[in-house]
Amino acid sequence: MQVRLSMTVPTDRPLLESASTPLAAEAEVILGRSLSDSILPIPLAPSASSMFGPRGVCLVAEAGPLWVADTGHHRLLGWRSRPTSDNQAADWVIGQPDFAQEGQNGKGAIGAATVSVPTGICATERGLIVADAWNHRVLIWHTRPEAHNVPADVVLGQTDFWHGEPNRGDSETAGDRLHWCYGVFYYQGKLFVADTGNRRVLVWNQLPQENGQPADLVLGQPNFTSRNENGGGSPTAASLRWAHGITVWNGNLVVADAGNNRMMIWQGIPTDNNTPCVAVLGQENFQDAELNRGVYAPTAASLNMPYGVTATEDWLLVADTANSRLLGWKYRADLRSLHGTPADALVGQFNFHSKGENRSYGMPLRDSVCWSYDIQACGNTVAIADSGNNRVLLWRLK
Repeated sequence: MQVRLSMTVPTDRPLLESASTPLAAEAEVILGRSLSDSILPIPLAPSASSMFGPRGVCLVAEAGPLWVADTGHHRLLGWRSRPTSDNQAADWVIGQPDFAQEGQNGKGAIGAATVSVPTGICATERGLIVADAWNHRVLIWHTRPEAHNVPADVVLGQTDFWHGEPNRGDSETAGDRLHWCYGVFYYQGKLFVADTGNRRVLVWNQLPQENGQPADLVLGQPNFTSRNENGGGSPTAASLRWAHGITVWNGNLVVADAGNNRMMIWQGIPTDNNTPCVAVLGQENFQDAELNRGVYAPTAASLNMPYGVTATEDWLLVADTANSRLLGWKYRADLRSLHGTPADALVGQFNFHSKGENRSYGMPLRDSVCWSYDIQACGNTVAIADSGNNRVLLWRLK
């Protein structure tokens, strides 16, 4: 399917004045914070329609269901079908006794249906996977939940559902341990986990069926026991500092290396430990790591802590989180020719040199973002976890 994005082509003119925009001008549905909310801080009480800093979103199919990691409320929210109206209430909650409660692990003991700072979320053919970041584990449901507080079937990173220490309480790591895992992605039977605190990405070649099952492959480190930032040295084509979002773009693995302010692109799916990538976006070379390439204002070729990434056939879409914008790169069969190139499209700012939250630090709008952490394309829809605005956007693609 050929998709055209709701983005502007590169221009220094304000976004709203551009006549060449090939996209829908604004989000179709907004979940969470209402546009009528005051700009002044207000209590974010949990409910079936409110969110607090959501950092993960998963639209399973274009018609739904939709799952959101409502990170600040320490819960997962589920909609039976794709929401069609603003502020539509969720149907299910996991991690809290009811929609009105909040707190890490439901203010109780850790278990198979509790979460603490849930972040990444993705779907399998039939199930659901969640990066339960501050419990230092990944939860797997073999069948997607369709009720409140359905317990997970499998846990990774821990030996059982009742423990939640980083690296299982040890200063060392291994292939069966996790430390601040923030991203998950499932592709053709493989599970990818951004094991952020261990500065690596772990890969399971088949969906794990047993608790604590070790990974088959590691990226970002020379082996399963190493966990140094950038492998203990300067950035390289193989190293990671702060892995987060993961996607596959026309069969090629892409990882958001937020700590090095770049996107890493591999040729195909790596099969060997510590395989180097073939191109990066956001930096001129494999050795540089400064935000916005070392200057205050961004450009079309720079990134500032990019946390989210997704792909369609034609486009790689990046949540350039600290610049409060979304960027798009058009696909090239020669991936190496993408190395360091400027983005082809922009959403959320007037031009490529702007970076204020909600464009010039204003009120949230239907076409603005503030510290968006996750982005996911599904059919003709892009779902965005607009964390700083305490909301999720469903944006229609042409």
